[in-house]
Amino acid sequence: MKLCAWYLYGEKHRGYALNPVANFHLQNGSVMWRINWMGDTSPRGIAASCGMMVNYRYFLEDTASNSAAYLGSKQIKASEQVLSLVSQFQQNSKL
Repeated sequence: MKLCAWYLYGEKHRGYALNPVANFHLQNGSVMWRINWMGDTSPRGIAASCGMMVNYRYFLEDTASNSAAYLGSKQIKASEQVLSLVSQFQQNSKL
């Protein structure tokens, strides 16, 4: 879960999220809301993401500002759950 959070939140391509699905949702103003362990247990889900699934949440009143922050200054809006996992990864990582 920590590694997944880091991949989605911390790994970048030209400053934007490396994962194309994350990049799509973040450009549209979502918040990286929750990472679900074994959220997709289909054969494809297991092969593609080890069964992990991410929820992106759209707060309509914030989508424009979230999108502008992401596109302009490459800031990712994320929930406390995601940020906590990222922090745990950073504390234990040698990256």
